[in-house]
Amino acid sequence: MSDHKYNRREFVKTSLAGSLAIAVGIYPFSNPAVVSIVKIKNGEINVAVEKAIDLLGGISEVLKNKSRILLKPNLVAPDPNCTTKPEVIKALAQLMKKAGKEVCIGEGSAAADGFNIKGDVTYRTKKSSILDPMQKYVFDQLGYTELAKSLNIPLINLHSGKMVEVEVPHGLMFDKITVHKSVAETDLLCSVPMMKTHVLASVTLGMKNLIGVFPGSVYYSVRAFLHDRAAEKGSPGIAYEIVDMVRASKMGLTVIDASTAMEGNGPSGGDLLKMDLIIAGTNPLATDMVAANIMGFETEEVPTFAWAVKSGMKPASIDEIEIRGEKLINVRRNFVKPQVIPWISVNKSYGVEEI
Repeated sequence: MSDHKYNRREFVKTSLAGSLAIAVGIYPFSNPAVVSIVKIKNGEINVAVEKAIDLLGGISEVLKNKSRILLKPNLVAPDPNCTTKPEVIKALAQLMKKAGKEVCIGEGSAAADGFNIKGDVTYRTKKSSILDPMQKYVFDQLGYTELAKSLNIPLINLHSGKMVEVEVPHGLMFDKITVHKSVAETDLLCSVPMMKTHVLASVTLGMKNLIGVFPGSVYYSVRAFLHDRAAEKGSPGIAYEIVDMVRASKMGLTVIDASTAMEGNGPSGGDLLKMDLIIAGTNPLATDMVAANIMGFETEEVPTFAWAVKSGMKPASIDEIEIRGEKLINVRRNFVKPQVIPWISVNKSYGVEEI
């Protein structure tokens, strides 16, 4: 693993491998496996975000030939303890706007009290009459409504509105996925998750964050229905639905908010720990592999990684990734791992009833 210097031979080898995979139609990400790790100093998240992008070649290079960018934070619920900090999105949006790009923020949150959570019961729903005010409430509570207004950029509810179908190349469970038109029309989707553990998926990082792109008006929110269908096809750790959405989308940049992370039984019930890191990469699998390694997870512990590789994505291992910025050994921390449970163990009690 190259985490100390730029290795031109590995860069060229990885680039050629990516180009070959594109040629045979199995791997939609031509970017080499380069990931940056930057420490947040003096609480200056914006400085760390810009440095992380600079280590990838700078915003102009990262967004070369891209005009419309969709920023996708992880706003699973209206709780700032388990969601992407607005400061990270703000830093990215400002960089992108300065580079002359059209920027929007989109999300389809999972659940909120008083909407599809009533007392101790979490319901599934397709109703826009519930999902629309729920999404507005989540945006309002987490400061994203005010953020979008201050930046003068659109804030998009991915649950409802104009929908289109997109192809899933070599899908594990889908041939086509229905998404909000803004997802299909963007030139690049930038996933901006909070670094967390997850009781179903082991970790939730850039790729897992795309579950929020499945529109609730089609696939329900919470996504219990989606996970039911994936489980019927044998999806381990909700991997199939994650990999299919990654391959169907134009995911070309991941920026992981590891200012504060969550360990234990995430994505919302774990314990917080201060990491003061920003991790970025243009290759979604590589970026997540590096972040998971920082959390103390072996690559084979995360089903999404295994199935991404089986479906043709690269890199196959963390040893193939060039790391710029901080060395892994200096930032790695063994997170308390979640008590991972298969979906079929919880799908009789969570998100079963429809509201």
